[in-house]
This record gives sequence, C-alpha cells and structure tokens, in this order.
Amino acid sequence: MSDVLVDRRILIVEDESLVAMLLETILEDLGCSIAGPEGSVAGGLSAAQSEQIDAALLDVNVAGELVFPVAETLKKRGIPFVFSTGYGEGGLPEQWRGHTTIQKPFTEVAVRDALISALATRQ
Repeated sequence: MSDVLVDRRILIVEDESLVAMLLETILEDLGCSIAGPEGSVAGGLSAAQSEQIDAALLDVNVAGELVFPVAETLKKRGIPFVFSTGYGEGGLPEQWRGHTTIQKPFTEVAVRDALISALATRQ
C-alpha cells in the first residue's frame, strides 16, 4: 500500500456500475475513502463543487455526456484528477492533453500510479 494514498478522499465519476465498483474496491485496497460514485455529469459537478476531496477519477464519457465541466471545476479548486477513457490521452481534446489519464481497461497499479502522479502535481 502506498502511504501517499492512505486516507485520501477520492471522487469517482463513472456511469458503468461494474467499473465504479471495481474502482471503489481498488481505492479501498489502497487505503482511500470514496466520494460517490457519481453516475452523471450533473452529480459529478455537484460533488466537485461541494465535497471535500483530495483527487478525482473521471470517466470522460459519462452516460453520453463529456465530463469536462467537472474537470474544469476541479481545476479551479486546485484538486487534481485523472481521466479514465477507452481511447487514452490521444482521445482527449487538445486542451485536456497532458492531464494524467488511464486507459480502460485499467489495472490497480495503473490507478495507483496515476493518482500518485496527479497528487504529486497538486499545487
């Protein structure tokens, strides 16, 4: 277990329940607590605006909507986030490239490493 992630509160925005449950399990195994999961952009946006969180895992396409309003809110709050997508970073619009991204299907190691990387860049 990485000490960097222990007791960190991570927001999950993911519309696929099995993927959300997998992320919950991975994060709990890493010692994190969980906000969400939120299955819509609206729910993710509400959580991003009001929850006390250390970082977020954001599915890029949430129930047919793009998650970028949530990412923008997190960015304004100085909260690091990781995009999750089947297309990898190359599938992101230019303005969002360079943000930590994991490609589906992902492993526990990929999630852990991405969160550690995102948290390390937090200002």
